[in-house]
Amino acid sequence: MNVKNEKKVLVLSFLGVITFIAVVVGATYAYFTAQGGGTGNINVSAGTATTDNLSFQVGSAISLTANQEDFGSGAGNKSGGTYARATLTANNATNNATRNYYVYLDITSNNFEYTTVDEQAELLLKVTDPDGTEVTTLGNLDRKTSGGETGFDITTSQGLITIADNYEITSTGTVTQDWQIEVIFANLDSDQNANTGKSLSANLIIQEEPMVTSLGNFAEYITQTLYTGTDGDNGLYYHDADLANGAQDNSYRYSGANPNNYVCFGATGADCQEADNQYRIIGVFNNQVKLIKATSYGNYAWESDLVTQGNIWDASTKPDIYTTLNETYYNILGSEWQNLIAETTWQVGGFNIINTAKAIYDDEVGINQTGYEETMKIGLMYVSDYGYGASPEKWTTALSEDNYGTDNWLYLGDYEWLLSRTMDFTDPAFFVDSGRGGGVSIGGVGSTNAVRPSFSLTSTATISGGTGTSTDPFVLNLG
Repeated sequence: MNVKNEKKVLVLSFLGVITFIAVVVGATYAYFTAQGGGTGNINVSAGTATTDNLSFQVGSAISLTANQEDFGSGAGNKSGGTYARATLTANNATNNATRNYYVYLDITSNNFEYTTVDEQAELLLKVTDPDGTEVTTLGNLDRKTSGGETGFDITTSQGLITIADNYEITSTGTVTQDWQIEVIFANLDSDQNANTGKSLSANLIIQEEPMVTSLGNFAEYITQTLYTGTDGDNGLYYHDADLANGAQDNSYRYSGANPNNYVCFGATGADCQEADNQYRIIGVFNNQVKLIKATSYGNYAWESDLVTQGNIWDASTKPDIYTTLNETYYNILGSEWQNLIAETTWQVGGFNIINTAKAIYDDEVGINQTGYEETMKIGLMYVSDYGYGASPEKWTTALSEDNYGTDNWLYLGDYEWLLSRTMDFTDPAFFVDSGRGGGVSIGGVGSTNAVRPSFSLTSTATISGGTGTSTDPFVLNLG
């Protein structure tokens, strides 16, 4: 397991914290001023059956405004700060009370952008934990230095940022834990006019229960809240350059036996409990959530015309599987669901050798792929998607080996078509072979195997609730 956080990840939220930012940038350099204001001393108590008492408090809201008279080279940075406080009082001096809580920064709107070619941070977030130690790892946020200050780059961030995740507080009397938050608007001593009139609004949230409703942008919820910074937590792995044997494409993928990655699609309400309306999250790619149907849509041939068509896929010729997915299946969806699906470029040129997940990724969709691309809404999972669905210890194993479906949540237990064909022959395509325990094989495209539609949601897709289990799948917002 690749651990990117050595400490428990802390999840802070700003319910009532950063309010409005109006940036007025003249012909001179960008500079920012801060004012205190808004609500303060919000106190929420959470008691138990004894007299143990856990209460929360946040400081006043922050208002950060860019005044034209403050802009100037060498004028320095301005910042605004606030705090979140948890206080635990035990029922008596002999009772060792222990509770846990969560802190979030909820950025509800942000239209700032980078103004430099090298993307220097315009907005920095600094967090100090209750021990007085500055937090140096926070989810997947980049840590940068701008304007002489170092912090987490939130220049373009939106949605929830977890600051304290299930953080423990223990007391035999009364103990108080304070989280200090500072937002810095950096004067880069360069032309920042592109941010004229841009604003950011955020809220600080501290509570005893994790956020399960009003989750906001789906991709950001996965990458900034469900992904804690420790690979393997919640079944998620961040495939950056540091992940051993990973795809190295900065995707977030679910791996292992049975992660909580269920999504209700095509239905609402009680119908979400039906297996046919459930999909699962392959991962997040380029800020889009990629889904796959949790059950088979039916058995279909990849292509029935073996003489004139075979497995050829080019600008003028489409195999039967294209029609099955993008017409037969797609047309049964209501328009509101169709609108949630993004047009995506799929690599359908194919490859030849069944190798390890990384080697297949490079040949199929990565640096070595040279085949034809098709833009369409619905596809199948890639062979490499299936490879990375397995537990990480299998990522160095060839997908053709028997029992590759063990501890692989993408294994349906059936003969199932994959998207890629073989390039050396005009007949075969790749499929998951249940006769070999989920190893990947090649077979004639005229055979009928299970088909599971796969697609990417639009980058603006949002969710309103759910925990990702099959009994409580994530719920998408329509419209």
